[in-house]
This record gives sequence, C-alpha cells and structure tokens, in this order.
Amino acid sequence: MPVRIAHLLNVLALLAISFVLLFAFYDQFANGDLPCPLCLLQRAGFVIVGTGLALNVLLGVDARHYGLMLLGAVAGGEAALRQVALHVVPGTGGYGAPFLGMHFYSWAFVLFGVVVLGTGVMLVLGPSRASERVRRGGLGLLAVALFAVMTLGNGVSTLAECGVGLCPDNPTSYEALDSLLGR
Repeated sequence: MPVRIAHLLNVLALLAISFVLLFAFYDQFANGDLPCPLCLLQRAGFVIVGTGLALNVLLGVDARHYGLMLLGAVAGGEAALRQVALHVVPGTGGYGAPFLGMHFYSWAFVLFGVVVLGTGVMLVLGPSRASERVRRGGLGLLAVALFAVMTLGNGVSTLAECGVGLCPDNPTSYEALDSLLGR
C-alpha cells in the first residue's frame, strides 16, 4: 500500500475516533448521562487508539504506533465486554439510553473489534517499514487538533466527575466540582 494512502486512512480513522469521543461527550452534557467507571475506561481505550493514529499522522506510519492502537483497543474492548456482561443478565437493564438499538458499551465493543481488524489489515498491507513523513495537510492537522480537544475535554470532565480518587459506581453529579464549589 502506498504511504499516502496509509496516511489518509490514518487521518480518516483519527477523525472517526474523534467523532466517537465527541458523540459520547455530547451525550454526557446534552442528555445528562454521566459516564460510569467502565465507560471512562472505554473512553481511555479510544484515546489510546487515537494517540497511535495521531502519531502515525504526525510522525509517519510505524508498526509501533499500530501496536499502541492494538493495546488501547484490547483494553477498551475488555472494559466494554465487561459492561456488556454486567447487563446481559435478564432483568438488570442497561446503563444509559440505547443508540440505534444498542447501548454505547455494545457499540464500543464492536468499534474496538473494528480497530483490531483494521489495524491488523494495515500491519499486513501497509508500508513494510517505518515510512517517511508525508506532507502534513490541513485535514491531518484538523484531525489531530480535534482529537486533542476531545481528549482534553474528556480528561477535564473526568477530573470534575471523579476528582483524584475513585469514581463512583453510579455517578449522579460531578462530585469533585461540587466539592470544590461547596455544594
């Protein structure tokens, strides 16, 4: 696969990961659905995947960056599968509202599987060695900037929700923010 195509695929995948984080962030504020600890671990998995993609976009395609993506996808997929297993028992209900017929954690598990599959394909069909840098275009820089903003936003909201301690199992408010404001 030509380096330019591999670069473009990494840019598009980074935009997709950024939109996943953006949608979860939007749902958190628009619908008041505070993320549970397993949800936060899934977001962290997407951030790790996105970091590997951003490294590929900024520094050139490298198998080590794909390795980082695989680690993030496996860790995030494990958290998603754990949450699916918690809610698959009849009568337990789900966490949050379904989206297109499935809960976010089910979608996260599917997306992490797609990341593993896509990363494997890129490792097999992509450039055989660390590639030279491709001229960074506007779309690549936009993708990295959007990802950085989403990562920072999710980090700040997690800190507001959990503080520096353990996150509550079933969050009802931004505990650290409430504590800081004396509520």
